[in-house]
Amino acid sequence: MKKKRALLVSLFLSLAFPFLLLAQDKPVTGKITNKVNGDPLAGATVTVKGGAVSTTTDATGNFSIQAPPGAILLISYTGFGTQEFAVAPGSAYNFTLNELSTSMNEVIVVGYGTQKKRAVTTAISSVKASDLENMPVFRVEQSLQGRVAGVSITASSGQPGAASTIYIRGISSVNGGSQPLYVVDGVVVDGGIEYLNQADIETMDVLKDAASAAIYGARGGAGVVLITTKRGRAGRINVNYTGYAGVQKAWRKIPVLNAEQYATLYNEASVAAGGNIRFPDPAALGKGTDWQAQVFNDNAPMQNHELSISAGSDKSTYFTSFGFLNQEGIVASSNSKFKRFTARFNSNHKITKAITFGNNIGYTYINSTGVGTNDEWGTPLNRAINMDPITPVIETDPAKLSQSPYTMPDIVRDENGNPYGISSIVTSEILNPVAGLKVAQGNGWSHKILGNIYLEIAPIEGLKLRSTIGGDLAFWGDQSFSPVFYLNATNQNLINDYTRNSNRALNWVWENTASYNRTFGKHDATLLIGITAQRFAGETQGGTRTGIPATNIREASLAFPVSQANQYFWGGEWESTLSSLFGRLQYAYDNKYLFSAVMRRDGSSKFGSNNIYGYFPSVSAGWVISEENFWNPKVASFLKLRASYGENGNNNLEAFRFVSTVSGGRNYVFGDQLINGVSPNAIANPDLKWETVVQTNIGLDAVLLNNHLSVTVDVYNKKTTDMLQNVRVPMYVGNNGPVGNVATMENRGIELAVGYNQNIGDFKFSVNLNGSYNKNEITYLGPDKDYLQGLVYGPQGVEYTRHIVGNPYGAFFGYKTNGLFQTPEDVTNYKNKNGDPIQPLAKPGDLRYVDYNGDGLISAEDRVILGNPNPDFTYGFTVNAAYKGFDVILFGQGIAGSQVLQAIRRFDLPSANWSTKALDRWHGEGTSNSIPRVTLDDQNKNWSNSSDIMLQDGDYFRIKTLQIGYSLPQHIINRIGLNKVRVFFTGNNLITFTKYDGFDPEIGGGSFGVDRGIYPQPRALLFGLNVGF
Repeated sequence: MKKKRALLVSLFLSLAFPFLLLAQDKPVTGKITNKVNGDPLAGATVTVKGGAVSTTTDATGNFSIQAPPGAILLISYTGFGTQEFAVAPGSAYNFTLNELSTSMNEVIVVGYGTQKKRAVTTAISSVKASDLENMPVFRVEQSLQGRVAGVSITASSGQPGAASTIYIRGISSVNGGSQPLYVVDGVVVDGGIEYLNQADIETMDVLKDAASAAIYGARGGAGVVLITTKRGRAGRINVNYTGYAGVQKAWRKIPVLNAEQYATLYNEASVAAGGNIRFPDPAALGKGTDWQAQVFNDNAPMQNHELSISAGSDKSTYFTSFGFLNQEGIVASSNSKFKRFTARFNSNHKITKAITFGNNIGYTYINSTGVGTNDEWGTPLNRAINMDPITPVIETDPAKLSQSPYTMPDIVRDENGNPYGISSIVTSEILNPVAGLKVAQGNGWSHKILGNIYLEIAPIEGLKLRSTIGGDLAFWGDQSFSPVFYLNATNQNLINDYTRNSNRALNWVWENTASYNRTFGKHDATLLIGITAQRFAGETQGGTRTGIPATNIREASLAFPVSQANQYFWGGEWESTLSSLFGRLQYAYDNKYLFSAVMRRDGSSKFGSNNIYGYFPSVSAGWVISEENFWNPKVASFLKLRASYGENGNNNLEAFRFVSTVSGGRNYVFGDQLINGVSPNAIANPDLKWETVVQTNIGLDAVLLNNHLSVTVDVYNKKTTDMLQNVRVPMYVGNNGPVGNVATMENRGIELAVGYNQNIGDFKFSVNLNGSYNKNEITYLGPDKDYLQGLVYGPQGVEYTRHIVGNPYGAFFGYKTNGLFQTPEDVTNYKNKNGDPIQPLAKPGDLRYVDYNGDGLISAEDRVILGNPNPDFTYGFTVNAAYKGFDVILFGQGIAGSQVLQAIRRFDLPSANWSTKALDRWHGEGTSNSIPRVTLDDQNKNWSNSSDIMLQDGDYFRIKTLQIGYSLPQHIINRIGLNKVRVFFTGNNLITFTKYDGFDPEIGGGSFGVDRGIYPQPRALLFGLNVGF
């Protein structure tokens, strides 16, 4: 029996052996290379899917692994994601891997270092030089508009050289200081960055969440923009020239009444006010003067030229550049100009294998002239809108020339000696805009040197010691001259005056850092520690002298001797210091699990003795899900989840607000003696400290569709606490309360960025979209305080905005209306509970104000929040396409969910011109229920109150840039020693889609969202040339 069993077992094994042999693992060998350039990928991980067997490639990209029949190999490599391949045992393969999208593999600046984006655990967005090449952007910060999710940029004016209002994830403070911190090549910049030439910039990295900005501590609360300028590259000398020139014009003008229409409505307004008809035959006046045509230039020239030279060897590299920009404004071109000259020299020298020395230095000279903008007090555009069209530009009527005011000796005249027209209808600051420009003389200038030198030592592998000394030296000033002139009865200068201001500032920083990187097994860690000392100091001085022997600004000088009564001089200085210690730990395990922690300690001279020092921590973590074995790379080749928490500060505030300052002029008579005295302005507060910004962020980065599609999503909550406000104290204290850290504000939002690229033969295509939503809210302003006064404008002190708890910063504020009174009975029937008229001064055609508080009266207590100038949504897109030598760039941006308050018309001057909307005014029962009647006696304050009839939809979408280019074939240009020749046409601000009917819906600066005659963005048509050799 036993022999039979043994025989059966032997027979079974002999029959099963071939099948067992077929089923066992066999080696699979192969080589893994980069699909783009064919380079071997050393250290790539090869794993059998569903098993525990794995190996890595050697230095030549080769591997060998045991795999069963029908196996699927998972091959992953840093920067290439994870990809699947089906294999047959016993075979050899050549695998090629596609890199992840450029956005995940690119190296970005993170503050005192760099990092691959795939390893970043915070919210950072980047704009590269290739995104900006040949773009007609004259201020660098405008390059971020519509290109970075979460960054809201609004032009304060279309005037050449004008700054922009920039908010990163919303307004951060009620005290200003919401503009981001700029760091150029490691040097913190005090103020704007108008001096930078866009062509010199390599990258701009925006640190949006608190964790990424925490390394800048007390100054990072409003976000940080890191700007890195271009460096030289080893190899032959590379010379590049780019230039373009063209013309600009206004993309829109406001339709106002012509002379006939104006005279008709003026007559109606006069009769409504109980007056007489002034113009018996309006038709005889014709079209009259188009004042906008007089101040706008539809062919304003501009040109820009840039030349750069790059060269170097394996020991030293150099980059030198020169730039020149000359732009005339589209409004009053002779008075609105901007010229800028820039020069840069960057170098890097490898003294030994372990020692590197380098520098970055740039010089900028700016000379500019400008006109007033967005102001009802007599700017060129405000005058052009409000000036009556009946008055001529030049008065030639002999009958009028023989009478006053044309007989005034100092009347302003043109080059031919003809006097400019003076209105007998509109007065005050609203006068002949051409004459007003004639007497305006002045300009501003600046010289700026910004740079640093650095020494880096790498004594052992992984350790870098770096010392950097940077400086920001600036000289700037302005001058203005007012000759003797007569413009009208209320605008004349009987004695000339000349004013000149001069300023200088020197800010320096000394930073010393040590970083150590160590990789052991699957662990990778980098530790950074640093110490910083900074000083900001400057001074200003200026003076005015009147009655000098000069007739224009070229002849004017403060050196002319005048009496003591005809001169006035002033001066001042400022200084603050900052000392800091900081550290950062970055850790990664197996390229899957990422962690970062930052701590910074800042000491500032701006704050009280009890709070000189502050601590700003942050932590962040990331999980690269796509590196996990369970992940299916067909879903997404790269997927990372990240989260962060951090604290920043805001010290962009006035220095020494913690002390009790004193004011003079408190004189008192003791006996027969007048004693000079002073008194304190407020109580001191030694506990005063910086404002604190706390922010949490959750983000997701993904690459899909075979690395063609990249997606980034961020959700954040940003809370500002300890905002500075005056604290109320009891009356018996006998002084103003101190400044305290009491107020809070919150911003909540979500951001989305999507990129797609595709190459099909010679056709290359890419599109980048971004959008963001932000909700801003003031949550607390201190005890017994529920609002702050906002923007107050106009001769009558109208409050257009107010900052109220529970509402966004800068919300529009005023009266709600409910149509127009159509009949006298409508007025009398609008009664309170006592039977009294709620608006006793109203007449048919006047606004019906809403009695919001129900007290039966229309008063200031009925004013409410009307709208919001802060957009809910900002968005932008860029499309790039190229086929052989042709290329096209299309860029657009827009906002949604905002309003604009239009206050262009001078409400205190009822005879000012009207827009053509007044043609649809109320002029009888049922003729209109939205546009009030015209009258020279506005007792109902239809237009002098801030109300919802002034509010308009501020949403817009703008085609910012359309560029079409052609590059000559290489085989042609190589024959003449060139490596690049490209010609291009650019249209800037070509089309704007908006419901707003003013000059421009984009209104930034101090009048954020309030249009009082904004200088519009110019539409430009430019032709350019790019040559490289």
